[in-house]
Amino acid sequence: MKRWLVASFAVLTFVFSASTLLMGQHHTGGDPASGLAGCGCCGTFIAIPIIIFVLDIALLVRVARDAKARGMDTPIGWMVLVFFTSFIGLIIYNFSRPQGNLVQCPNCKNKKLQAMLKCPHCGYGA
Repeated sequence: MKRWLVASFAVLTFVFSASTLLMGQHHTGGDPASGLAGCGCCGTFIAIPIIIFVLDIALLVRVARDAKARGMDTPIGWMVLVFFTSFIGLIIYNFSRPQGNLVQCPNCKNKKLQAMLKCPHCGYGA
């Protein structure tokens, strides 16, 4: 997951820096607004919301997987909270989730809380 996030950030950075350089080369000097477009400000106003959106999606995936592994009944509710509040919701989730070590289920190889008798993914256990 981290590799995908880093790769998408690198591609976005390359695209916006290349577009900024191309806009700067076509600057004629006659129009003051064309100087603003050449400095990369327009690309920044586009890149920041895209980066925030990608980070929010990564947070949603993390919360959904962790809530499922910990056997929580309402992972969708936590995802909605994190979607609307971003990092603040993630902090709230981290303090209110069941604490414990995650171990690998011997049957399905997904993670589960060590204290759980049954795996929330496959139901394997006593």
